[in-house]
Amino acid sequence: MRMYDLIMKKKHGGTLTDTEIRFLVNGYTKDEIPDYQMSAFLMAVCFHGMNEAETLSLTMAMAESGELLDLSAIHGKKADKHSTGGVGDKTSLILGPMVASLGVPVAKMSGRGLGHTGGTIDKLESFPGFSVSISNQTFIDNVNRMKLAIMGQTADLAPADKKLYALRDVTATVDQLSLIAGSIMSKKLAAGADVIVLDVKAGSGAFMKTYEDARALAETMVKIGNGAGRKTYAVISDMNQPLGYAVGNILEVKEAIEALNGRAPEDLSDACMALASYMLLGAGRVKEIAEARELLAETIRSGKALTKFAEFVKAQGGDERFVYEPDRFSKASLTGEVKAQTDGFISAMNTEEIGLTSLLLGGGRETKESEIDLTVGIVFKKKIGAKVQKGDTIAVLHANDREKLSAAASRLQKAITIGQTPVTPIPHILGVVEQA
Repeated sequence: MRMYDLIMKKKHGGTLTDTEIRFLVNGYTKDEIPDYQMSAFLMAVCFHGMNEAETLSLTMAMAESGELLDLSAIHGKKADKHSTGGVGDKTSLILGPMVASLGVPVAKMSGRGLGHTGGTIDKLESFPGFSVSISNQTFIDNVNRMKLAIMGQTADLAPADKKLYALRDVTATVDQLSLIAGSIMSKKLAAGADVIVLDVKAGSGAFMKTYEDARALAETMVKIGNGAGRKTYAVISDMNQPLGYAVGNILEVKEAIEALNGRAPEDLSDACMALASYMLLGAGRVKEIAEARELLAETIRSGKALTKFAEFVKAQGGDERFVYEPDRFSKASLTGEVKAQTDGFISAMNTEEIGLTSLLLGGGRETKESEIDLTVGIVFKKKIGAKVQKGDTIAVLHANDREKLSAAASRLQKAITIGQTPVTPIPHILGVVEQA
């Protein structure tokens, strides 16, 4: 078998077999196939696409290129959630304890953020002492004991995807549906969960800008998950404005704690309820979504979810007192307000620009080596649909550098549109894919 022949086959719109796809993935991972040949193949895929069988083969080959996390020692059906990335997304901190407090194991492997804000791991490391560098055995033991653990992704997880993504990033071959879906799902399948719930974002702050593109990605990933024998669902959610009111690591953790105390903004509550409900459904804990929502609401009312979160933080070395006393968290030294320049209604938010404003303040990473300032970010007072008068505070910036604060205020002002016509915000949950 020769790589040249596979490039030619796909160039002419042919369909590759599972054996052929595994040959090229394994060969590239082992440095037996050079970048220039893989680049040519990826571009051929961009022109001709991959069918359902090819996409599943590609995903499985990438998933099996490294370590497959064996979670068989965990009792019960393990549930995991993955987001395609957004601004203000702190759902894992909320739904993990909710689902775990209902007895469903949540065994989650997360990464650090690269871009607008930190990832789940960065947010959790806001708790002094908290560590995601735990052994596989500790991870399994913690899930068995209290139904919740989150660890960092290992370098051995889907190494083929890591290498292929780096090549795609510099060869203009990132935005192809099968390649995107395969990249995401290879890591999720390698992480070993039985139930995978996907939060696929659509809008100005998402990778997929339109609902139609987000739906297509959701359907492709659900097909991959189900084809691999995992119970898989996708919730399509709006990212035309930040999720909740807080953007930035400690600020988002504090909002998550507020949510666990029953004071979640409506969109954040809707997101957590939808995603957590499908985690319960997939694990067989409930038979229908309505039952799941009732049980999840009770974990908040009773305080069980908050208690579970504190237990989880303590188990991984963090100071659980911060869960009950969030004022203990460090604060930025400077704040600045962004005010409405005219009367009217907030009609639009450029959510990508909002994310970049947080990055400008130091709340995200421009490169893997960048250090995050966990204290900085944005807290919104108004969102789409809100009526404002000139001088009303729309958002408060938290910063530790006056020049960055000034630049961020100017950037954020331009990201918010005030119109003269009342606007009805669109629902946060746009759709669900249960079977594709």
